[in-house]
Amino acid sequence: MFTMSAHPTPPAAPDANQLAADRTRLAYERTLLAWIRTATGLITFGFSIYKFFELQQAALGVEHKPRLLGAREFAILSIAIGLAALALATLEHALHIRRLRALNVQVPRSLAGIFAALISIFGVVGLLAAIFRQ
Repeated sequence: MFTMSAHPTPPAAPDANQLAADRTRLAYERTLLAWIRTATGLITFGFSIYKFFELQQAALGVEHKPRLLGAREFAILSIAIGLAALALATLEHALHIRRLRALNVQVPRSLAGIFAALISIFGVVGLLAAIFRQ
């Protein structure tokens, strides 16, 4: 038969160093997620501009006039800046996580890093579409 003690033992207090490392890791994750949000905005804005002007030219039957910085070039530049920002933020995040692991802190796999990889695939597809579709 199971009996309950009148005074159960309290759980062990969490280690202050591990809690500080967890807060630091979560701050790095939030920073990467903010960069992912920014990069996604740039990528989708660039692709939207590209598709808008592509559809407008098709509807009006207007020829593409060569310009130094037309809608297509602006879209490609916007997508490329978004991808560059995402790549730099991901590299910085990896550097910080590597530094935490060097301190013998248990750091789980970064879900934000996985999400950054998926968004970068989306961005590369958008960039290739804007570059190779005339």
